[in-house]
Amino acid sequence: MNWIFKTKLLPHEGFFGLFLLVTWLRLVLAVGPLDRDAVFFLGVLLASIGVIGWCWRRETTLRWQVRLWFYPVAMNAVFPLMGSVVLKIAAHKCDALLASLDRGLFGMTLSGRAGLLATPLLTEVLSFCYLLFFPYLFVSWFYYANRGLPLLRKLMVGMFTIYGIGFLGYSWVPAGGPHLALADEFTVPLSGWAITRFNAYVVANGSNGVDVFPSLHCAISCFLLCFDRQHARWRYRLYLVPCCGLWLATIYLRYHYFADVAAGFALAGFALWVANRWERSIHLSPSNPYLIHDPDPHV
Repeated sequence: MNWIFKTKLLPHEGFFGLFLLVTWLRLVLAVGPLDRDAVFFLGVLLASIGVIGWCWRRETTLRWQVRLWFYPVAMNAVFPLMGSVVLKIAAHKCDALLASLDRGLFGMTLSGRAGLLATPLLTEVLSFCYLLFFPYLFVSWFYYANRGLPLLRKLMVGMFTIYGIGFLGYSWVPAGGPHLALADEFTVPLSGWAITRFNAYVVANGSNGVDVFPSLHCAISCFLLCFDRQHARWRYRLYLVPCCGLWLATIYLRYHYFADVAAGFALAGFALWVANRWERSIHLSPSNPYLIHDPDPHV
């Protein structure tokens, strides 16, 4: 593992690049190199290499910004395609396996047990918490971008380590979630009001159909919360309770199995360790190729 801290690659570039490479190779083996998705994944992989190489040639603020912001763009471009990609490279979805783990631990799916507590008010509150994931994510990007390049780099290292590994999880353990795969098993409806309906609409239209294992809602929000605790305590205090509600919502709203949530928290812990270890490696190694401070601002 130490090798990734001793190269000129940022850790998340290695993990996200590995996801792109492995997925492209699986597509080539399954449907051939001229398949539309295979061509797209190869294009994104080559673009990432090009952006990194462009920054290596001369480190400037602009080139570092392009290098870092490439990954939010790539993530949002790749995510909607995962459903069609997985249909080509995976034999079947794994909902039955994930549900069996729930039943082995709890006697039934954890979402089924949570249904015993269902009320319209609770559903409305937890739907609101679940929706907060998106503003929390986007505001965090721009908040830390405004704090300076070193802190933004550290944020991106952790966050896109999560997305790289998480997207690999989607492709190797694809699942739709209890609300789709086990809909007939839930006898208690999750009724609510406007926020509940809006959240259901967002999930129905924003999911790619395989985005369950691991839970990136849990992984990203947990990582951001821990990152805030280190670098912006007021944000940590502000988001702590909503994040706890979000984590409960993943199970209560029937979007995830227990294994997804557990894997999400483990992934958040790993990404935080990677980000902190990478930051320490800069300060402890004067010969490290990374810049501790902002690079030359001139293009």
